[in-house]
Amino acid sequence: MEQKTVGHPKGLYLLFATEMWERFSFYGMRAIFKLFLLNAMLMQNGDASKLYGNFAGLVYLTPLIGGYIADKYWGNRRSIVVGGILMAVGQFFLFATGLFYEDLGFANPLLYSGLFFIIIGNGFFKPNISTMVGQLYPAGDKRMDSAMTIFYMGINAGALLSPLICGTLGEVYDSSGAPVLSAYKYGFLAAAIGMVVSLIIFISFKNKYLISPTGKPLGMPPASYENKEDQVEQPHFEKKQLIVWGSIATALISFFTFSLDRDFIESCMYGLAIAMPGLIITDKTISKEEKNQIWVIYILAFFVIFFWAAFEQAGNSLTDFAAHNLEPFFGIKVKASYFQVINPAAIVILAPLVSALWLALKKKNIEPSSPLKQALGLFFVAIGYLVLAWAVKGKVGMDFKISMAYVVILYVIHTVGELCLSPIGLSMVVKLSPVKFSSLLMGVWFLSSATANVFSGQLGGLRPDGDKIQSFFGVEISTYFSFFMVFVVMCAIAGVLLFVLSKKLTKMAGDKL
Repeated sequence: MEQKTVGHPKGLYLLFATEMWERFSFYGMRAIFKLFLLNAMLMQNGDASKLYGNFAGLVYLTPLIGGYIADKYWGNRRSIVVGGILMAVGQFFLFATGLFYEDLGFANPLLYSGLFFIIIGNGFFKPNISTMVGQLYPAGDKRMDSAMTIFYMGINAGALLSPLICGTLGEVYDSSGAPVLSAYKYGFLAAAIGMVVSLIIFISFKNKYLISPTGKPLGMPPASYENKEDQVEQPHFEKKQLIVWGSIATALISFFTFSLDRDFIESCMYGLAIAMPGLIITDKTISKEEKNQIWVIYILAFFVIFFWAAFEQAGNSLTDFAAHNLEPFFGIKVKASYFQVINPAAIVILAPLVSALWLALKKKNIEPSSPLKQALGLFFVAIGYLVLAWAVKGKVGMDFKISMAYVVILYVIHTVGELCLSPIGLSMVVKLSPVKFSSLLMGVWFLSSATANVFSGQLGGLRPDGDKIQSFFGVEISTYFSFFMVFVVMCAIAGVLLFVLSKKLTKMAGDKL
């Protein structure tokens, strides 16, 4: 018997809870990670920014591998469980790093081991849980956008709780205002426990609630289906195709490494960001209509790189700025990690309003297309940085203070931009992906975030650092004003270009957007 097409299946709320606690774990760690690197691990800003960017980039790169293994061998369920276990192990390694931070020779291997397990685990977890949301609904179901918005609120519910708990436990200052280094471990421990809770929820209820509209289990390994009709189509690449694009990837990685002097992780990210989409789009089984729709995913993925490169400064340069350059609130120093609560809190408040706005515009037949919404997202992130640039204009050095209200305004404006771009993007990938490439193309979408985070780490390293003057495309970055204007100009240009292309992209997508 088919499920009713009103309301949402209970499996959505299981995935909501699973993702909420996983995001609690990840964002809780992220809230204190950069501060931990600078204060406890004694890293310089440039090195810490680069490590942060490379880590965040690899977190979004490995879904390519996890998506392929799920589609071809394991299925979504097993991939989510394996990924969750690996991430929990990684978080406990970070707890151990905080426990032994005084012995850097011992702590450093623990740190990199923890990051490795989180990176690999996320590769299995992230694309598969997002894909499973789409599997709960029949093709063409009008509830999909609503489901993705609900799922996205689960992400942000976890992100809302985590800085309050992990930040409170991990970011502690003594009476002189100096960080208490021994406290960081408790923040990492809370993040590890959150990941364990996520696993327990998913394992306990997956068999009961993760079923299709016809009552069949979802996310099973391909080999477990007895009837071919029940099997989800699998990706299958020709050997020649794999050799050609593998060679192209190798050549690109070598070019970025040796000719452009990028480090190996950056080079892998940029090389795969070109080669992997090429491998999929040249598959001979893809129809002309599907190819056009995949191109829409690729083009929008390129533009969102600039959005996330600016947006993800939240855990990087904006955390540093909040820690050192904001006035106390009625004499009380507000922890830098607490500012990361603003974005998820604003999402919980604004998401229903933005959804209602899209619905109202749709009734009047003037709702913006998905590409146009994403262009708006880029404009909003540029406006957010423009507010902060105006606040610091004329201020030099590193010791000035401004009102924390400016950072709050930036995060709220950025949240509006995120609501125009991120949930719309997830829904778009689900709608436009051929079934057999669904997880793999979700991985490609996350690959744009991977590239963006590596780029974000490079941009974060431009933050003014005493008398050290950086340059970006020949422009000196000697003040916070010039630093913030980099993001204003970059996102504004990208937004204008996407605005111009939006009508063409909507046409290419057919009637699916």
